[in-house]
Formats: sequence, C-alpha cells, structure tokens
Amino acid sequence: MDQIQLLTVDTVTITTLIDNVIDVFMPAQGPATRFTDGSSPGRTSAGTLEGGEVADHPRTEHGFSALVEVCSGGRKAQMLFDAGRTPDGLAHNIKVLGIDPAGIEAVVLSHGHFDHTTGLDGFTRMLGRSNLPVVIHPEFWNRRRVTFPGREPWELPSTSRSALEAVGFDIIEDRQPSFLLHDSVLVTGEVDRTNHFELGFPIQEVRRGRRWEPDPLVLDDQAVVLHVRDLGLVVMTGCGHAGVVNTVAYAQRLTGVEQVHAIIGGFHLNGPIYEPLIPKVCKAFKRFAPDVIVPAHCTGWRATHRLAAAFPQAFVPNSVGTRFHLGTPTTETG
Repeated sequence: MDQIQLLTVDTVTITTLIDNVIDVFMPAQGPATRFTDGSSPGRTSAGTLEGGEVADHPRTEHGFSALVEVCSGGRKAQMLFDAGRTPDGLAHNIKVLGIDPAGIEAVVLSHGHFDHTTGLDGFTRMLGRSNLPVVIHPEFWNRRRVTFPGREPWELPSTSRSALEAVGFDIIEDRQPSFLLHDSVLVTGEVDRTNHFELGFPIQEVRRGRRWEPDPLVLDDQAVVLHVRDLGLVVMTGCGHAGVVNTVAYAQRLTGVEQVHAIIGGFHLNGPIYEPLIPKVCKAFKRFAPDVIVPAHCTGWRATHRLAAAFPQAFVPNSVGTRFHLGTPTTETG
C-alpha cells in the first residue's frame, strides 16, 4: 500500500456537538473541558420559573456529530464530522455552544445512517445556501433496512441527494482516501477489513433493484484521521461499522505513522452481537497504546466501562459540549 503524506498540525480541538449523553457536573479531565449548566450565551422562556427564563441547554440524541478545528502555524480551519439524528438537534447545539457555523469549511459524513445525517436539515437552514464540500462514499445513498430477530424489518430513512444539491452543497463521492483543510485532515474512504472478528453490521440489508440483499459490510463507513505534531494520530469514527480496530490499523498503514494519540467516536460494541468482541478490542487497543480514548454514541455501556477499567489513564468520558484540546500551540503566525 502506498503511504499518504498527511501534514502534521500543531493542535486539534474536537467539540462534541451531538452524542447520547450530557453531564453538566462532569469535571474537566486531561484534554477535555466541559459545558457547564448556565454557560450558554442564550436564554429561553420558562413560565414556571421566577424571572420567566432559563439558560439554553444542549440536546442529546442517539447520534453523533463533532466540530473539528485544526491549527498549524497560526492558521485555523474547521470541519463538521457527522450531523446527528434529529432535524434541529445539531443547529440547536451549535447555537447553544456559541459556535459560528460560517467558519465551517467542509462536511464529512461517516456513513449513510440517518443518526449521522439528519441534522443537516437544520444546519442548512441555519447556514443558508452554501457550496460547502460534503465528502461521502458512493454507497452512502443506499436504501437499507435492519432485520432485528422477532420483528418486522425496519427500513432506515435515507438522505435525499436532490435536497443536498438544492442547498448548494458540493457533493464529493470517493471510495479512496482524500484530504481536507489544506491536507491536514485525511478522510479514509473505504476501510480495509483485515481482522477476523469485527463483523460489520450483520442485520443490515440493502435494496438492489427489486430485492433486499444482505449488506453486512457497510462499505460506506469511513473515518477522519489527523496527525498532531510530536503526539501521533487522532482517529475519529462515527459508528465504526468497519471495526474500530480495522479503522485505526488502516490509518496507521495509510499514513505510515504507528503512534496513536487518540481514538474518539462510536465503536459500535453495544448489544448481544457485539459485546463478545469487547475483550478483543481491548487487547488491540493495548497494542495501539493511545494516550486518549473517548468512546461515544454506539459504543455501549458495557464496552465503555470495560475500556475505562482497562485504560484508566487514557479513558475520558464524553458529554455533549465537551471540547478536547489535543496538541501544543505554537507562537507562529500565518
């Protein structure tokens, strides 16, 4: 495999915009600073309270979204990674967290499942017509359903290409790795599946022509990778359907960088299909030896607690509004 020259950056700041949980009493820890109750710049009416209003508060939902800001030589750039599950959740949290959406230069969608894409609805209304690049895998648009045992199959809502084009988004489809933000962010494209234990999504089917067919691999699942100067790789997954271990190993092979600084995102280890994989993932993480581990979204309660026990120094719990500050700023300007 030909290696890709990913530029190093001085710092990366990752802000959790959407996740399944918020805890306003969670203390700052290591690279993480937290949203605290009352720190929102906005207010909302509340007729049952003395004074008639209360500070705005972020929303949680079963989904994921993060703002990624890179800084190198004094130059900053921002991108959005995923968009959450509800039409207005992302836009609401952007407002509550005091983020200016006009600074976002690109959008990466980890895969086509609606809990990572639906928030584009409110985001586009907030932003207005825009020619932002939106980076996806060609199979992002697939019609899909899941077949839970004992239930009728459930077809998942899918994203409308025409709706995204109508607001001016520049849709970029690629199976191969690609760069964003001045070659400082690597989008993996389709992730190589190289281990025997990460299963994809065995209960998923795809509509091809007139038939539903098995679609366990979720080939559109992709991650973003950054290289922080002197620290190593930061690997962010949405759900990690390609397997979080496969994804980190692929990032190492693509970049030629072995040192892993942080693994952040959904690791999809919840439920009876995936929980037997938890010890194998923990074993692989010991080989990666990351400095920071932040399980989110679909990682699941049991996997999160196992990772916390296995990596007490690296583990950092996530919460909506958390900002992870990775790297050391320089005094250069540019």
